[in-house]
Amino acid sequence: MVMPAHPKTYSEAEIEDEAKRLLARLMHVECEASRSWNIEACREIAPLTLEINDLKKEKGAVVLAHSYVEPEIVYGVADFAGDSYMLSLKAKQAAAERIVFSGVVFMAETAKILSPEAEVVVPDRGSGCSLADSLTGAQLRELKSRYPDAAVVCYINSTADVKAECDVCVTSSNVYKIVASLPQKRILFVPDRLMAENIRVEMRKRGIDKEILSSDGTCIVHDRFDPNIVVDARRKYPGLKVVSHPECTIDITGQSDFVGSTGAMMEYVKTTEAPYFMMLTECGLLERLEVESPEKNFISGCKLCPYMKMNSLEKIRDVLVSPRQEQIIELDEELRLKALGSIERMFEIAESK
Repeated sequence: MVMPAHPKTYSEAEIEDEAKRLLARLMHVECEASRSWNIEACREIAPLTLEINDLKKEKGAVVLAHSYVEPEIVYGVADFAGDSYMLSLKAKQAAAERIVFSGVVFMAETAKILSPEAEVVVPDRGSGCSLADSLTGAQLRELKSRYPDAAVVCYINSTADVKAECDVCVTSSNVYKIVASLPQKRILFVPDRLMAENIRVEMRKRGIDKEILSSDGTCIVHDRFDPNIVVDARRKYPGLKVVSHPECTIDITGQSDFVGSTGAMMEYVKTTEAPYFMMLTECGLLERLEVESPEKNFISGCKLCPYMKMNSLEKIRDVLVSPRQEQIIELDEELRLKALGSIERMFEIAESK
């Protein structure tokens, strides 16, 4: 671990005040994957969150955090926390000198595409993504050659070189609207095979004639849920609402009461009355809901993303103090501009009436 050259020190009173602030936000987190949050645990991390928040001011930095990272990041140091679409918008609007993206690398690439003047850094360069890593730009060019009449649509969980080869980028919150709006009947959707299956189902429900082709990537979190857990849970918990992500298999989404993006799942839980909820997604979202909707009852079912959990307060502090070269996101300008075109097209369609 790289330690700061001049570590900051804080008084006992400052640490105690910060610990109380953290506890007020974290005390409801009860997910099995999380540590136990009490005042002692909050005192332990308080010097780090104090230092990070001071460093942000000194460096002109903002911290963007995906909902799947640890709650002490989301509630301790993040300026904005949310799903890929919300964070894409925040990256677009950011006027920061440095953007620390606590998530996975493709998200930081997206921030760099949208904010080329900012220095965009990642706490851990190893924080990849099974979806983004499943397809390269060269592989997509070969696929495109087979289907020259297809509109090429990429999920935001893709690398910059894949985005540069696409007509339009999508997120899980706008994918159905964008695919439905495209004039082409044939859609080459990459890299998520399972989301492509859910798109086919949704287009049929809407009576929209689309042929959906895909590459073979899947999310290592969302492709692992056993449909039998839904059957068993409904038997044990009458009135249960099952909530899932469109990266899940159709065996899961077909049994779900609600299917949507991370942000949409949060909104559904917060605005829906039910005795129990089962969240079939990454555990970080459940941890956020435990904090923000402590009156709700949740049934265990979430899974961990090992890549998201590579982020930590220590790594965020270190990258703010002195980023290593491999932590800095750099993109060829021609590639960045091509990728930007697909993302701007997404904003144009998604924000249209």
